Amino acid sequence: MIEILNSPRFPRARAAGALVADILQELRRRAVVGTNLLELDAVAESMIRNAGGVSCYVDYEPSFGRGPFGHYVCTSVNDAVLHGLPHDYALRDGDLLSLDLAVQLDGVVADSAISLVVGTGTTPEKEKLIDVTQRALAAAIEVAGPSARIGDLAHAIGAVLTADGYRVNTDFGGHGVGTTMHQDPHVPNIGRPGRGYKLRPGLLLALEPWVMTDTDELVTDDDGWTLRSATGCLTAHAEHTVLITEDGAEIMTLPSNG
Repeated sequence: MIEILNSPRFPRARAAGALVADILQELRRRAVVGTNLLELDAVAESMIRNAGGVSCYVDYEPSFGRGPFGHYVCTSVNDAVLHGLPHDYALRDGDLLSLDLAVQLDGVVADSAISLVVGTGTTPEKEKLIDVTQRALAAAIEVAGPSARIGDLAHAIGAVLTADGYRVNTDFGGHGVGTTMHQDPHVPNIGRPGRGYKLRPGLLLALEPWVMTDTDELVTDDDGWTLRSATGCLTAHAEHTVLITEDGAEIMTLPSNG
């Protein structure tokens, strides 16, 4: 299903996006050496509930997961890149942490992800991974608009990732959002320009480039959810929800304080 929002629902999309962004920024602030992933999950739960939101994850039970997710934020560390199930793990200096969060507020969903290095133990490799996902995301947003097609966004993402030497996995990518979290159209992280669904004003898209240092293959943890690089290499992930407008694309998932 492809869902198109009417203009009276745009403010709700903005409010949902700001909530997701604010929660992620608070989790970023708390993600210090010694913080347990379950503590971050508890903070996300509290902030969602206090805002009157509904988690898109806690009861989520897709075909690629093992039972309901049961938590409120995806916490992927180092070689984990997607769907990281929060567990009893205390963050260490230098961990590369990706946080992915989707929340429904007043009937509209927003979805966003950030990656960061915990503490002071960063490296050029880690910084490059984070930077390339952010640049790929910005490239897709730049070309998004009512005259663009899905292939244009996919090509923009893939061009940035491959130019920096990364291989692109196409099993998971961006997607439509609206009243539910995962909708059509699918937005792969590599593609051919001029192909696919033509974007329309009112369409909400979650665009999410992610990379693994030296592979495009994933393996699934024993928890049935967490996806890791097949080689154990480092990974990173970036995501924004954007609203297609008459003039281009508006980012929904920016913090309320700018």
